[in-house]
Amino acid sequence: MVTWAYIEEDAPEFATRVRELFNAGTNKTMASLRHDGSPRISGVELEFADGDVILGMMPHSRKLQDVERDPRVAVHSPTLEPPEDPSAWPGDAKISGSLVAIDPPDEGGFPGAGYFAIDITEVVLTHVIGKNLIVEYWHPGRGLQRLERE
Repeated sequence: MVTWAYIEEDAPEFATRVRELFNAGTNKTMASLRHDGSPRISGVELEFADGDVILGMMPHSRKLQDVERDPRVAVHSPTLEPPEDPSAWPGDAKISGSLVAIDPPDEGGFPGAGYFAIDITEVVLTHVIGKNLIVEYWHPGRGLQRLERE
C-alpha cells in the first residue's frame, strides 16, 4: 500500500504543497463509480493522519455503497477562486487510488460508517508560474514529474 508518508519521504516539498491545498478548506470533492459504472461526485471530508490519507463516510450513503463495491476514487482539494493575477493562485490538488477499510476512530465514530485510507496511485498539483500552467504529478515507481505549458 502506498501511503502519504511514502510520498512525504519521496517528494517532501511537493507533499507539503499538496497537503496545504487540501487543508485550505473542509469540503473536498470525491469521484466514485456507481453500480452501472458511471461517475458520481460527492462532498467528503479528508484528513492526513498517521502517515495516511483518511476518509470517513456516513452509513448507507451512496458514496459508501459505491466504494464498498469498487474502491477506486479520486479526491479533489477545495476549489479556491483564482485571484486577478493567475500566478498568485495557489493551485489545486488531486489524489487518486483505491480505498482500504480501516478501523473506526476510538472516539467520534458513527456506527455503520465507513472509514478508509487511500492506497495512492496518483497525486497531482496544478498551478501557475508567470504565464505557464504547471502540472506536477507523482506516481508509484515513477516519482515526481512535471509538465509545463504556456
